[in-house]
Amino acid sequence: MTYPVMTAEEAARLIKNGDVVGIGGFSSVGVPKAVPSAIAKFATEEHEAGREYQIGLVTGGATGPAVDTDLALAHAVKFRTPFQSNANMRKAINSGEVQYFDCHLSMIGQDVAYGFLGKLNVAIVEASEILDNGNIILSTSVGISPTLVQKAEKVIIELNSSHGSNLKGMHDIYLPEMPPYRKPYMITSPGDRIGTIDVPVDPKKVIAVVETNLRDNQAGFKPLDDDTRAIGAHVSNFLVSELKRGGIPKEFLPLQSGVGNIANAVIGALGENSDVPAFSMFTEVIQNSVIDLILKGRCNYVTGSSLSLTEESLNTMYAHMDVFGNRVLLRPQEITNHPECIRRLGIIALNTALEADIFGNVNSTHVMGTKMMNGIGGSADFARNSFISIFTTPSLAKGGAISSIVPMVTHTDSSEHSVRVLVTEQGVADLRGKSPSQRARLIIENCAHPDYKQLLWDYLKLSEGKGLHTPHSLKNAFKMHIAYEETGDMRNAKFEY
Repeated sequence: MTYPVMTAEEAARLIKNGDVVGIGGFSSVGVPKAVPSAIAKFATEEHEAGREYQIGLVTGGATGPAVDTDLALAHAVKFRTPFQSNANMRKAINSGEVQYFDCHLSMIGQDVAYGFLGKLNVAIVEASEILDNGNIILSTSVGISPTLVQKAEKVIIELNSSHGSNLKGMHDIYLPEMPPYRKPYMITSPGDRIGTIDVPVDPKKVIAVVETNLRDNQAGFKPLDDDTRAIGAHVSNFLVSELKRGGIPKEFLPLQSGVGNIANAVIGALGENSDVPAFSMFTEVIQNSVIDLILKGRCNYVTGSSLSLTEESLNTMYAHMDVFGNRVLLRPQEITNHPECIRRLGIIALNTALEADIFGNVNSTHVMGTKMMNGIGGSADFARNSFISIFTTPSLAKGGAISSIVPMVTHTDSSEHSVRVLVTEQGVADLRGKSPSQRARLIIENCAHPDYKQLLWDYLKLSEGKGLHTPHSLKNAFKMHIAYEETGDMRNAKFEY
């Protein structure tokens, strides 16, 4: 199959003002790089010529700088969904320049498929290979790329030669049928395959192939500090205690882990704990620690939607494909994040909170309840449906001026009904089977930083004993947040009695 080959600049000019563009990739890897950057340059030229140019942007999750940095700085984005982790795009969202639709990652693919977001004009996806029949082998992620290719009117393929043939066979591409004809996902263990290694492509849709040789260049993780080590140890020790008392099956259960330093540290700590059996993972993002654990025989199998690896770890994987080729599988996020699979497999979910309140509600997205950080991502997909839902956060932020444990979260992403265990560097609060008052006491005692414990005890005592199921004081619930905004330090909060 022969497709038209163009430069990135030529392909970018095929994207028209007002188009809704779907960009493949997930967690900033496997993302097209040349064409989005060229679109940003084209947008700048159009603006300088006095012409309007903005597009709608639909992705699987976070993207790299060629998308969110370049397009945001070019003022080329009208709306964005479902997740981002970029300072420039975040600024544009919080200023109101970009309208942002925060969405569960398990649902964005079906929102596209159902037509909830309107017409998808163009899909841009990265492939590591184009097969003779015109179908494509994706690169280091899947995300919603198969859905974008299926539903878009036109398709642009970035053919990235930097991965060679290493990734062929590592994908399991399955697109669910439309209701009411949808079938069960026949996955009963992380390694079960239900699809194909390639993405079907309608040749009539392909308007350009752009050849590249660009790696993702993922940033490395920060060195572990005392807090991240303590959180990792607390989670590991908690799961070992559950295993020993029979709360977790002796075979252990598959793990899901969110993105970032804490998540990487937690998985590393579990792998180093000899009381934890070698485990498998059914997750969104495959990070560096997983590669190390597979080589050490501590992780048996991992399936996710992206290889969010540094260059060193990716090269390590490619150098040992005899090991990783049979132990790593990439799927669409419609599968990795689907409640059916999460509930059936009994996933232990490990995610990160911005803040949590003393009753167990978690804010994952909004700073002070108003400014978007990144988005909800897949955390609630897993939290709501997991065997055990664990949220982690350092107890302090901004050098101690902010407590991550507060009387009431300023925005709720995962409610107390979905949060089973809360962990900070201070300790663990097991919230299962506990009333609101019991949860509050556990969280304050076990998770709050000593600088804020008395303040939180004072808040709780304001309302306890007044016949309230959830002992809140409405006039004091956000006094800590208000104190930070007015004085720069939550410790200056004054409650009204």
